[in-house]
Amino acid sequence: MKRVTCFTLVAAAGLLAFATGSAQAQTSEMTFFVTSAGSGKGADLGGLAGADAICQRLAQAAGAGSKTWRAYLSTQATGGTAAVNARDRIGAGPWRNAKGAVIATSVADLHGGAAGLTKQTALNEKGEPVNGRGDTPNQHDMLTGSQADGTAFGPGEDRTCGNYTKSGAEGAVMLGHHDRSGLDESPPAKSWNTSHASRGGCSQEALRGTGGAGLFYCFATN
Repeated sequence: MKRVTCFTLVAAAGLLAFATGSAQAQTSEMTFFVTSAGSGKGADLGGLAGADAICQRLAQAAGAGSKTWRAYLSTQATGGTAAVNARDRIGAGPWRNAKGAVIATSVADLHGGAAGLTKQTALNEKGEPVNGRGDTPNQHDMLTGSQADGTAFGPGEDRTCGNYTKSGAEGAVMLGHHDRSGLDESPPAKSWNTSHASRGGCSQEALRGTGGAGLFYCFATN
C-alpha cells in the first residue's frame, strides 16, 4: 500500500511539473494580451509612456518581461507634437495570446478583420478571459484612441482623453469591443478597436458607464 501511495504521489508531482512547465512555456511565447487592470484613473494612463509601463509591468509579473511591450494606443497631434498611430507601435507580428492562439499574423491581418481576435482569444496576461457583453460587470470597452485602420484621429475633437492624461468629466476616448459584440450587428459594434467614444468624460465612472474598466491591449514588439 505504501509503495502504491508513493508511486501515486510521484506521478501526480510529475504531472503538475509538466503542466506548470507547459504553462510557463506558453506564457514565454505570449506576444499579446488585454491588461488585467488599468491605471485606476480612467483614461489617464500617464500618457503613452505610462501605458507602456503598465504593459511591461503586467508582462513581467506574468513571466514575459523579457520582451518589449507597447500599448495599442494612438495619440492626436497637439501643440506641435505629431500624432502617433497605434499600428506603428506594435511591431510586425505574429502575435499570440497566453495560451498560444494566434491573434493576427501581421499588422495588415490585425486591421483586416482580425478574425483571430475574439472574446475567447483576447485573454489577459494571466491567460484569463475578460468580461464581455452579458457578463457582470461588462468590461468589453478597450481604450484605443484609434480609427479602424489603427491610425490616429485628426486634431480637434478629443478622441484620446488628452492623449491619456485626463480623468475627469471633460474629453472622450475611442473604445473598441474585445468581444466583438455590441447593441446591434453593425461593423462598429463588432469592432475590436473603434466601436464608440466614451460618454460623460474620461473618469473611471464614465468608462464603466458604457461597459469598460480602463483596460487596453498590449503587444510585444519583438
